[in-house]
Amino acid sequence: MLGIKKKYYVKQELDDDKPSIHGRIKRNNNNDQNHQTGFCLMSMLELQKPIIDTPCWPVKKAAASTIIAVFLITVLMVSVGWLDISFSGVSSYQNMGVGSKSTTARHKPEFPLECSTENQTQTCRRDYPTTTGIPPMNTSKVECPSFFRWIHEDLRHWKQTGISRDMIEGARKTAHFRLVIVKGKAYVEKYRNSIQTRDKFTLWGILQLLRMYPGRLPDLELMFDCDDRPVVRSRDFQGPNARPPPLFRYCADEWSLDIVFPDWSFWGLAETNIRPWRNVLKEIKKGNERRKWKERVPYAYWRGNPSVAPTRKDLMKCNATDKNNWNTLLYVQDWDRESKQGFKQSNLEDQCTHRYKIYTEGWAWSVSEKYILACDSMTLYVRSRFYDFFIRGMQPLQHYWPISENTKCKSLKFAVEWGNIHPKKAIGEAAGKFLHEDLKMDNVYDYMFHLLNEYAQLLKFEPTVPPGSVELCSETMACPRTGTWKKLMVESLVMSPSDVTPCGMPPPYEPQELRDFLETKANSTRQVEMWESQYWLSQY
Repeated sequence: MLGIKKKYYVKQELDDDKPSIHGRIKRNNNNDQNHQTGFCLMSMLELQKPIIDTPCWPVKKAAASTIIAVFLITVLMVSVGWLDISFSGVSSYQNMGVGSKSTTARHKPEFPLECSTENQTQTCRRDYPTTTGIPPMNTSKVECPSFFRWIHEDLRHWKQTGISRDMIEGARKTAHFRLVIVKGKAYVEKYRNSIQTRDKFTLWGILQLLRMYPGRLPDLELMFDCDDRPVVRSRDFQGPNARPPPLFRYCADEWSLDIVFPDWSFWGLAETNIRPWRNVLKEIKKGNERRKWKERVPYAYWRGNPSVAPTRKDLMKCNATDKNNWNTLLYVQDWDRESKQGFKQSNLEDQCTHRYKIYTEGWAWSVSEKYILACDSMTLYVRSRFYDFFIRGMQPLQHYWPISENTKCKSLKFAVEWGNIHPKKAIGEAAGKFLHEDLKMDNVYDYMFHLLNEYAQLLKFEPTVPPGSVELCSETMACPRTGTWKKLMVESLVMSPSDVTPCGMPPPYEPQELRDFLETKANSTRQVEMWESQYWLSQY
């Protein structure tokens, strides 16, 4: 073997047209008197690129053997975890292998629930990373969706005065719980039970935010009201000395100062067996693909509980009858019967079969809003008093068709007639795109992050853990649960810290800019009302 002169090449395999990093042995026809061995020296980054006719530089045989030995030792150390190298060019989390049950192709550790046995008291796992591994000052190059700008508007009432502890205590009389975050840990002081599982899944969602961005949220303290309607009336807090209590909830209206926060159903609706939003979006997308818009039933569809509000009872008068065809198909949802039948008739992905879907609020805003808008059907949005955190970023005639609250039946009939006559102009895909892209679950977490971060900057005191409060973590919330509750929590569990920063917070609206935005919305609604009036005049 010593008498054979060889050079080693790393070049494209000619047989199968695929790049190879194993090299090919070629007999050197030239008389090489120095008995040198050719060897390609490449960095780890170069190994990721297609290698075609890479030039090889001759090195001494002894040096080549040394290089090969060092390379093999390095590979061995990486494979057993002694050396922390990421082939993507980004270092993986340090000292995070303990407790990791599985890793992705990028060797990103995951941290599933660590539940104690029946005879042990459930504790929080202490090996979850306390930082994301990303420098705190790093900012995302991706700007958040425009509806994030409403965070500035919701907090505007405290920009000048800041938030004192007395202001927070003023919100206690209607709050369901006090949340305190200190050094990345969540503590809760509970005051009263909420409707169904609202408080539990709201707190669960906040815990997942802390798992997604560990160490990035500042210390904070807040009060949360899980009921439907806002209670902090702006008329009660007028003038320069006004001190409105900062109170978080799921919706507000133009006459209130409540701070709007994503609702509990983003992590699942245990009572109606609806999966977490991340999974529901995927299912609805598949449902959209089953039937094109023109192939769908050319009527307006709604299914829900009409007994919760007068506006819904009024909507049921618009059902098609022998005497009046309002181009609608309206159904009463019996959740008790659905529960007994295993919710077989309430799969959201199976409800994108009509060209038009109706949204109408209940006692306040309704969690059904996002599920309806996510279908590529044209959403007929009955004018509402209440708003949640994202609907303010949507525009009539772009994302939905406005429906008059006082003349629902006529308004619905005209909308369906107009859409069937102008199928190419019928809106629906824009709303679906908004929900699937701007309201994807990562953006929901980013909205929560920016809202809480901006809120924390307004606090004029240092948050401390209140006596009698309880530390919460994913283990203490999910492990004792059973059935649907636990299934939804496990399904929505954030398994590891995000490897990207939150999206970049957009600036607040300038006063004139905000007025123009709201005027555009109003003009679009007035345009539809004018078309509708002309249509009905032509019918007589």
